[in-house]
Amino acid sequence: MLESRDLLIITNNNRVLEKYQSIHTIEFHDETYLEVLVAVRNKIHQNYKLLTHPMAGSLKPNQTPFKSVILMETELTDYNSLMLIENAIESANKFLKFKSLPKWSENCIYDFKTLDLSFVEGAITNKSLNPCYQVI
Repeated sequence: MLESRDLLIITNNNRVLEKYQSIHTIEFHDETYLEVLVAVRNKIHQNYKLLTHPMAGSLKPNQTPFKSVILMETELTDYNSLMLIENAIESANKFLKFKSLPKWSENCIYDFKTLDLSFVEGAITNKSLNPCYQVI
């Protein structure tokens, strides 16, 4: 079974950082949604595996500025994770090319951070339902 510190959360959401930095390993990027996906891809190339889908949730990359992804370290490159993240990056680029991210109010920004945090909370709370968490 995985320990708390075995999980890596890559995020650009300071609310995720604040809530989980004392429990899990956090890689915080003060960057865009797309740059977070690129950071996730870089970790997958360093033998990390996705535990949450990089496009989880119903919000598109041109709707929300925040993204958090949970990974775990493995011994080999996980090619399914690599394919998922490459597809997510391609999809994000398509959405952002079609329509750029709006300039949201502070209230909307807070709401988007809350939604992203809730996706992380749900994944961590329900990790017993995810067979990926049973690997180690």
